[in-house]
Amino acid sequence: MHDDTIEVRAGEDFEVEALAAYLRGKLPGAENRLMVRQFGGGAANLTYLLDFNTHAYILRRPPLGPVAKTAHDMAREFKVLSVLYQEYPYAPRAFHYCSDQEIIGSDFLVMERRYGVVVRRSIPPQFAGNRDAPRRMSEALVDALAAFHAVNYEALGLADLGKADGFVERQIEGWYRRWQKARLHNLPDMGTVYKWLKDNRPRAQGFSLVHNDFKLDNVMLAFDDPGRIIAVFDWDMCTLGDPLSDLGALLSYWSEPADPPYLQAVAMMPVGDVGFMTRDEMVQRYAWKSDLLIDNVNFYHALGLFRLTVIAAQIYYR
Repeated sequence: MHDDTIEVRAGEDFEVEALAAYLRGKLPGAENRLMVRQFGGGAANLTYLLDFNTHAYILRRPPLGPVAKTAHDMAREFKVLSVLYQEYPYAPRAFHYCSDQEIIGSDFLVMERRYGVVVRRSIPPQFAGNRDAPRRMSEALVDALAAFHAVNYEALGLADLGKADGFVERQIEGWYRRWQKARLHNLPDMGTVYKWLKDNRPRAQGFSLVHNDFKLDNVMLAFDDPGRIIAVFDWDMCTLGDPLSDLGALLSYWSEPADPPYLQAVAMMPVGDVGFMTRDEMVQRYAWKSDLLIDNVNFYHALGLFRLTVIAAQIYYR
């Protein structure tokens, strides 16, 4: 059964036999015949199912065309996922990285296959009859984020993953530079927000691994339990920095029933009055689970929305 996969889309295919020959001897089961299908969800990196009959793996590669220098970094994702599973069970284990772009047309990594359901813009049928499902998803998501930020990255050999000091400053400046390059209209409010962020930058309470895109549709849940996370995906932007930036990004993708239409349009979750935790409840639970003092969450939420606005401008520009 390939319920969550599709035929490989035209233009996103590659020479299967070349890949099979390359992987032979590098992965258990890779001596068998290879069948490839594609996962249709997601909007960035391309993800494929490698089915060797006795063994199944996931292949991830960057999207087609030019990509941002710091995004879609398969080498970084492999570095993280090759060790993170040891302390963080929601991280799938990466088995192999290939930098040779001649094999499939780009570099790629191969990681373990996990089974579950990803919640996107609607409640999946298996959870539709469970009125507690949205709240349990909310709790599990926050708990997984707090647990991730507690990981001892030095013990895993990831202390060189990024420069933690000055992380928030670089985020503010970097996203404003991207805005200057992508804007097609003069929007003075963006300059106002940029100045506010600079003037109100809080001092980090500490540093941790930062996912940089932690949201509901990057999480896989158990088929039979909306409160049990099976996996967290999309680690290509993982670095070291202020953990509250992840919380702010999560809030920027979160939705409440009273949100205006433009905020509901960018929410990466089901919208409407379906029972998810409010943003305030999410913050309170994260504070409880992480033991961090969160008295400046508005800054991190604003930074997340600033970043999201620039991403929308970049997409519109392209």
